[in-house]
Amino acid sequence: MTTDGFNTEMQLLRPVLIKTAIHYVADEIVAEDVVQDALLRLWRMHKDLRMPVEPLAKVIVRNLCVSYLRHQKPCSPLANTDVRDTDEVDMGEERVERVLNIIDALPEKQRLLLRLRHMEGMQMQEIAELTNSSEIAVRKILSRARQAVRNQYLMKGKR
Repeated sequence: MTTDGFNTEMQLLRPVLIKTAIHYVADEIVAEDVVQDALLRLWRMHKDLRMPVEPLAKVIVRNLCVSYLRHQKPCSPLANTDVRDTDEVDMGEERVERVLNIIDALPEKQRLLLRLRHMEGMQMQEIAELTNSSEIAVRKILSRARQAVRNQYLMKGKR
């Protein structure tokens, strides 16, 4: 992608990316910072980018938001909560954390396709076009990725 093409595309994408970041972090200032970081990362790979850039940009923004949220400390203690409810929430968060860590350890292609399909909600045909693959290949890679996540989750649960 050329420099001019990149600049034009990012000017159009920036509002969409800010909206996506605000959805995750609920703070406009932090969302601006996250989008700026995402644009910097995209700039570093702009020569290798192909259209459409939006799905990749959204994945990068989402990952940066999740990373930001993981490093935040709770601002105030919860009052009047039932201990059982808190334990259930903690267990849910731990499960999500475990699954995300397992996904992060997958090979790059599997990780990307899982995120595009399940976190961005893209259709198989869209993913196939984006990755220059056939739908069958995308389905096979996703199947193997899901199986790997399942196996790793169950193995870590037995330890």
